[in-house]
Amino acid sequence: MAKHTATIQTRLLESIAKLPLRFPWTLLSLFVLLCALSLNYTIKNLGINNNTAELLSQELPFQKVRLKLEQAFPLDAAAIIAIVESDTPEETSLAATYLEQDLQTRQNLFESVYIPDDNPFFRQQGFLFLELDELEALSEKLVDAQPFIGHLSKNYHFAGFLDILSLALTESDRDLTMPIDPLLSAFNETVSATQENRHHYLSWQKMLAEDSFGKDQTRRLVIAKPHLDFSDLMPAEKPMDYLRALSEQMQSRFPGVRLSFTGEVALEHEEMESVNESMVISGIVSLILVCSALWLGLRSVRLVFSTFIALIAGLVLTAGFAAVAIGHLNLISVAFAVLYIGLGVDFATHLCLRYQECRLHAMPTDAAISDSIHTVGPSLFLCALTTAIGFFAFVPTDFKGVSELGIISGAGMFIGLAISLLLLPALLKLMRFKPISAKPTATLPDWLYRFPFRHSRSIRKIALLLAVASGFILTQLTFDSNPIHLRDPKTPSVVAFKKLLQSKTDSPFIISALTDSLEDADNLAAKFSTLSSVHQAITLSNLVPEQQDEKLDILDTLNLIMPAQLDRFDRAYEKSDIRSALIHFDQSLQQALSQKATPVSAELLERLRRNIQAFIDHADKAERPDSVYSQLETNVMILLPETMRMLRDGLTATEFAIDDIPETVKSHWISPDGIVRLLVLPEQDLNDPNHLKVFVNQVLDTYPQVFGLPIGDVTSGQAVVDAFIQAFSSALIFIVALLLIITRSIKSTLLVIVPLLLAALLTGAFNVLLNNPFNFANIIVLPLLLGMGVDSAIHIVHRLQHKHSNQTDLLQSSSARGVFFSALTTLCSFTSLAFTSHLGIASMGLLLSVGITMTLACSLIVLPALINPSK
Repeated sequence: MAKHTATIQTRLLESIAKLPLRFPWTLLSLFVLLCALSLNYTIKNLGINNNTAELLSQELPFQKVRLKLEQAFPLDAAAIIAIVESDTPEETSLAATYLEQDLQTRQNLFESVYIPDDNPFFRQQGFLFLELDELEALSEKLVDAQPFIGHLSKNYHFAGFLDILSLALTESDRDLTMPIDPLLSAFNETVSATQENRHHYLSWQKMLAEDSFGKDQTRRLVIAKPHLDFSDLMPAEKPMDYLRALSEQMQSRFPGVRLSFTGEVALEHEEMESVNESMVISGIVSLILVCSALWLGLRSVRLVFSTFIALIAGLVLTAGFAAVAIGHLNLISVAFAVLYIGLGVDFATHLCLRYQECRLHAMPTDAAISDSIHTVGPSLFLCALTTAIGFFAFVPTDFKGVSELGIISGAGMFIGLAISLLLLPALLKLMRFKPISAKPTATLPDWLYRFPFRHSRSIRKIALLLAVASGFILTQLTFDSNPIHLRDPKTPSVVAFKKLLQSKTDSPFIISALTDSLEDADNLAAKFSTLSSVHQAITLSNLVPEQQDEKLDILDTLNLIMPAQLDRFDRAYEKSDIRSALIHFDQSLQQALSQKATPVSAELLERLRRNIQAFIDHADKAERPDSVYSQLETNVMILLPETMRMLRDGLTATEFAIDDIPETVKSHWISPDGIVRLLVLPEQDLNDPNHLKVFVNQVLDTYPQVFGLPIGDVTSGQAVVDAFIQAFSSALIFIVALLLIITRSIKSTLLVIVPLLLAALLTGAFNVLLNNPFNFANIIVLPLLLGMGVDSAIHIVHRLQHKHSNQTDLLQSSSARGVFFSALTTLCSFTSLAFTSHLGIASMGLLLSVGITMTLACSLIVLPALINPSK
C-alpha cells in the first residue's frame, strides 16, 4: 500500500514537472490571465467589514445582550465621547452646549448628539438632586450673597463689582455678610493671569458658592453617534475629521476649554491611523530586510525576482478567492497577506534552493527543475496540507474574524503550492539561468554543522529540562483582553479613555443591565449596590429625588429674594472706565490697610494691591493699553451671566414624579418596547486589569443579562481563548493523523511533532518572561507559527529519509538552508513590528520573533539530535 501510494505520488509529480518544462509560456500566460481576472474581480467585489462587533459569533450570550441593548437604546451604541473640560464650570457648560448644538446640525455626519446630565429638565430640577444638607449650605451662601448680587444687578459693570468690594473693605456696607476673602482671592488671580497673558476667566459660581452646586461640573461628556461607513477602511474618518477641525475652531471661541475625543469609535479610528503610520515605516524596513535575506540565501537576482513574482501572484489569487468565497475582509482576516508571505516564501525558497543545489552539481536546467519538483514536491505538498488543516481548524470556532481568516489562508496554502510547483518552475525555465560553477556550500565551520549530532544526548537532556521548566512557567501565561493595552498609549483617545477610567461617575466602562420592568430594575440595582466593585447602580427611579418638599421649601425662600435680581443679567454688562475703577479700588485697599481691624488678612490686601499697581503699569506701557484693560474686564465679567442663568433655572424647580420626566430623558432608561435599563458604575480604577475582572465577574454572577465595554472585553477574551484552544487541539490531532497516514511511520510523525511542541512550550515561556501576554493582536499569528513549525520539521525529516544517507551532512543540505532562510526572511519581515508605537502590533512582532527563533532552533538543533537516540 505504501509502495502504491508512493507510485501515485511519483507519477503525479512527474506529470506536474512536465508542464513547466514543456509549456512554460502557456503556464505563464495562464497565470497572468488568472491574476488579471482575480485582481479585477477583487477590486470590484472585495469589501472591508470594519465592524468589530461582528468579529465574534453573534450567537454568543453576551453578543445577544449587546444586540438587544443596541436595538433598545441606539443612541449609546458605537458612539464618540467628546470630553469637554476647563477650569470653570461655566466655560465647560457653554462649550459643551455649543458643541452639542453644532453637531446636531451635522445630520450627514452624526445620527444623534446629547449631553447626559445637561438638558432643560436637569437645568430646571438640578437643585433637587442635591442632598438636603448640600442644598441648605448653598441656600445659606446665596442668602449671604444676595446683597452683593443685588448691588451688582443695579450696577452691572466692572466698576460696580469693584465698588461693592470697596464698600465691604471700608465697612461702609454693613449688609454684605458673605465672606469677602474668596472674592478678593479670585479677583487677585484674574489680575495676575491677565498681566501674564494667561487665559483665566473668573468663575462666579466658585466665587459665590464654592462647590455647593453639587458634583464637579468642570467636565461634561457629549455623546455623539456618528454615521459609520463599514465598507471604508476608516469607517469614522469623516466624523472624526470634522470633530478635530471643530476642536481647533473652538479654541478661539473657548480658549480655556480642553476638548478630547474617546469612546469605542474614536479609539478604533486612531488605532487604524496608528497602525497605518507604523506599517508604512515597518513595511519599508521589512522589504529591505527581506530582500537582503533572500539575496543572502539565494545569491541570485533572478531567483529573488522569481520568488517575488510567485509571492505576488499568490497574494493576488488568494485575494480573489477571498472575494469569491467571503466577499469581504475583516480587521483580522486582512492579515491573510502577512501570513501568506510568511508561509509562501517558505515554499518558493525551498524549491529555489534545491534548484540551485542541483545546478551546482552541474545539472542542466530542465533536469534541475525536474529533480527539484520530485525532491521538494512531496514535502511541499505535505506542508501545504498540514498548514491548511491548521487554518481550517479555526473555521468552526466562535471567533468569526479568525474563522474567515482560516478559510482564506487555508485556501491560500493550496494556491501557494500550485504556484510553487507550476508558475515558479516555469519562471526558472524562462529565465535562462547561466550554468553555475560548483563551489562549496558550507558557509560556517564544519564543527557547527556536526554539533547537533556530536552532542545529541546532551541536547536531548537540555531540551527535556527546558520543556519541563517551560511547562511550569506556562502556568503564569495570561490573555490580556483589554484592547486599550494594545493601542499606542500616546494617542489622544487612549489618554482620554484612561483618564475617564479613573472616574467613578464618568467611566466609559459602565455596564448596562436589561430587565422587563422598572420594579425588577430597582430590585436588581439594590443587589448590585452591595457588590464591593460597584460604586452605584442607577435606574430611572434615581431621577426622582427624595425629600422634594423640604428642598422646595428652601428654594421657595430663595425665590422670594433672588429672581428679580437674576433676570437683570440677561442683558450685556455696561462698559466702564477700567483704569479709573482700578485706581479707585487701589485707594480703597490702602484705606483698608490703614485701619486697625480689616475684614480680611493684610497679606492678601498687600498682594492684591501690588498686583493691581503692576497691572496698571503693564497696561499703560502696552502698545494698545485699551485692549489690555478690556481683556481684564472680559476675564472678570464674561462668565457672570452663565452663573446667574444657572441659578435662575435652578430656582424654577417643581415637584415631579416618574411620569413627569420628559420622554427625551426617559428614552435613555425605558425603550419603546418596554425594556428597562439600569447602569452599573465601577468603584475602582479599571485601568487595573484585576479590578476589571473582579467588576465584570461580580456583575455577571449577579445577573447575566448585561453588556458594556468591560463585559465585551473580558468575555470576548475568554471566547477567543476558547476558540484557539479548540482550533489548535483539533489541528494538532488532524495533523498527527495525517502524518501517520502519509508517512506510515510513528517515528517520522514524532520527529515532526516533538520539535513543534517544544517550540510552542518555549515560545509561551519566553513570552511570560518577556511580559508579553497573548492578546487580540498577537494571537492571530499563532497559525503562522504552527504552519512554520510543521513545515520546517517536515522538510528536515523528508530530506533525511529520502535524500541523505549521511545524516551529518543534513544541515548543509538545501532543505536545512531552506528552513533557515525561509525563517530568516519571515523574521526580517516581521521583527520591525516589535518597534512600532502600537503596542498590539509591537507584541505581535515580539511574539513572531520569539516563535520563529524557537522554531528554527528546534528544527535545526533539537530535531537532528533526535535522529540517532543511541548517541
